[in-house]
Amino acid sequence: MRGQMTMDRGRNFAGIASRIEGADGQAMQHFMSNSPWSGAGVFEQIREEVRATPELQHGSLLILDESADEKAGGQSVGSLRQYNGRMGKVDQCQVAVVLGYANWKVQPWPLWALVDAEIFLPEEWFGEAYAELWQKVEIPAERKIFETKLELGLKMIRRAKVEHLPFEAVLCDGLYGRSSKFRAKLDAEGVLYMADVPSNLRMYLEKPIIGVPERKPSQKGPKPQQPQVLNGVRSYSVQQAGQLSDTHWQCLRIRTNERGVLEDQFTARLVWTWDKEQSEARQEWLVMRIERNGNHTYAFSNAPQDASLQFLAELLCGRYFVERVIQDSKDEQGWDEFQAQKYLAWEHHTALTACALWFIATTKLSWAEECQRDPGLVWQLEVEVLPALSTANVRDMLRSVMPLPQLSPEEAQAQVVKHLVNRSRSTASRLRHRRKVKLPT
Repeated sequence: MRGQMTMDRGRNFAGIASRIEGADGQAMQHFMSNSPWSGAGVFEQIREEVRATPELQHGSLLILDESADEKAGGQSVGSLRQYNGRMGKVDQCQVAVVLGYANWKVQPWPLWALVDAEIFLPEEWFGEAYAELWQKVEIPAERKIFETKLELGLKMIRRAKVEHLPFEAVLCDGLYGRSSKFRAKLDAEGVLYMADVPSNLRMYLEKPIIGVPERKPSQKGPKPQQPQVLNGVRSYSVQQAGQLSDTHWQCLRIRTNERGVLEDQFTARLVWTWDKEQSEARQEWLVMRIERNGNHTYAFSNAPQDASLQFLAELLCGRYFVERVIQDSKDEQGWDEFQAQKYLAWEHHTALTACALWFIATTKLSWAEECQRDPGLVWQLEVEVLPALSTANVRDMLRSVMPLPQLSPEEAQAQVVKHLVNRSRSTASRLRHRRKVKLPT
């Protein structure tokens, strides 16, 4: 963690060991890739500490998302040509399903953390072609059954519920939101959600009656078996709903931050949703937003029918903070600089990244308690809100108390010689192995 918090680059196992300890990284590699300590246990500890933090008891949000990192080859656990949201294309990458945690109403500045994560194992990894690689990267027995990203996300939300993690609602992007089954499961478990959906998703302004139509006596062909809308109610895309004449938009202020005021156009209406995943239609809120740059956002929510537009709009805007979780984990903690191949190494690296991010959050809380802000500065600096303590600020303070060691010329020379000798031994070992393989039997 010290390397993740104080170094700016090369934050892989070998790089951290070399920079912090002057070592070749073999012990670090063993600790991260083979040592049986529990990464899941680290996440449990983080959630326990979140649960014990008074400032987070009200207004906190769980935010479900994915995080992808490109990989040069297919030897790392879960690596495959799949959609990389970070790059916006299909590429060789590794994808994690992450559960962020945020509270933007806590004073004096928002807090966010990573409270759970699971690596996504593509369906191809469960075939015979990957059997040998499966053993090599040591995927545990509990992951022997294929799980979709939606199933992984639901599993993590349920873990948070079982452990009584305080949260007001679950927010998620369109990958999860477009699934009516996923939304229905959250609703059945009493979880309030605000789920982004694509602009072409269909819904109804009136309740559709769903059933299998009876075959008319004069009708030829097989008997109808698939359910459909029986009462002729028309469906609309959510984008069309925003353009209807009886859709009224309002300008709402959501929050004030150091960059200014978050203020956009919002509207919401109760609609009915149904697709082949459901046996009957469900009523949900359709919440819509037009940002200042013209971008439109659409989401479904199971909020109560008397929910205010302000409440719905604030939930809709909360998903921004998972971007902070992922960006800080990568840019500030080096999560995307992971280079090992094994499942356990990924789990350990992710857990320590989450631990570092939670340390940042608790430092912000401690700073706010011990270093009271001068309210006169707002007037003096002519701003509405004073800047928040950032992750980069905390890292700068850590560097002052935990400076990176500086090697003497003699120590640097000895380290280089040691690394060269180790690399030579590794090369010689590979060559001996190749010669043995080529020998006739």
